[in-house]
Amino acid sequence: MRQRVDAAIEAAGGWLPFDRFMAMALYEPGLGYYANHSAKFGHLPAGQGGGGSDFVTAPELTPLFGRTLALQIAQALQATGTDEIWEFGAGTGALALQVLDALAGMGVAIKRYTIVDLSGSLRERQRTTLAAHGDTVQWAQTLPDSLNGVVLGNEVLDAMPVQLLARVGGVWHERGVVLDGAGELAFGDTPTALRPPVEVPGGHDYLCEIHPQGEAFVRTLAERWTRGAAFFIDYGFPEAEYYHPQRHMGTLMCHRAHQSDSNPLLALGEKDITAHVNFTGVALAAQQAGLEVLGYASQGRFLINCGLIDLATAASARDNALMQKLVNEHEMGELFKVLALAPAAGAADWVPLGFAHGDRTHSL
Repeated sequence: MRQRVDAAIEAAGGWLPFDRFMAMALYEPGLGYYANHSAKFGHLPAGQGGGGSDFVTAPELTPLFGRTLALQIAQALQATGTDEIWEFGAGTGALALQVLDALAGMGVAIKRYTIVDLSGSLRERQRTTLAAHGDTVQWAQTLPDSLNGVVLGNEVLDAMPVQLLARVGGVWHERGVVLDGAGELAFGDTPTALRPPVEVPGGHDYLCEIHPQGEAFVRTLAERWTRGAAFFIDYGFPEAEYYHPQRHMGTLMCHRAHQSDSNPLLALGEKDITAHVNFTGVALAAQQAGLEVLGYASQGRFLINCGLIDLATAASARDNALMQKLVNEHEMGELFKVLALAPAAGAADWVPLGFAHGDRTHSL
């Protein structure tokens, strides 16, 4: 992995934009974090019964997450007259399994569940997890020319490469990766005309991310999607919070063995690299491409609106304890948000369950 990065830096003239570096570190075939065979998802790190995992996502915490989301999906399928589900970045396949089992239990028939995932190793895990639904599930590595149905993205936007902008001494720079005098990876800045989407008050040094790839993904989806609803679940903020003057170190973070650090230049391909989502930017890109925002809420409020509490009454004590992590404000309930989008045609005809109360679209 290091040899590939060094070669890319040399080919780029000695300065590699951070988004290209991040794409390599995460997705370089066979070597990037999501392209190799490390465990990634699980409750515990190596040596503690976790099989060497790096982090846990909501579907791995408790199946109550997927079962609750399935209630929203069932409503969306009916309201939009569709019978397909598309999931981007499906991880271990745990969410797909929970949703498919729950929909079957409700008597909701779907024609196809398509997983779009760049990771060959994760696709193998997904095939094993979803063997019982083999007639319904299929895989794709790229978007088709057209699609209809419900779109899911749980912790997928945060893994899309970002560009880094650094205001240093009052001058904006784009931050990239270089080789220092000792031949080690280091950050290097070059002056740029790029700016954050809103002005950041003050003259203090300031580091932040912009998200052209995530926004381009939404625009591409809009070009090919004619009917349905999309639900993106991730950690992040609206623009005013994202570019707050006090958030001067940005949101870039790495995850390995259930520990976090802020240095993506170390342990290449061995740890996740993420950035929080600017939900305002995603929503604006969607609207500019012809989509409508159906709702925006905290994960906790969304799940409670969809019926999580009722489902929890029949769950085990362990699942009830883990469910608290999904909704508590000091856990995932407030940091994680849900943004729902839809093609403009028919978008005004219904209100998704998850936004019946506590919709924050006005905050975007």
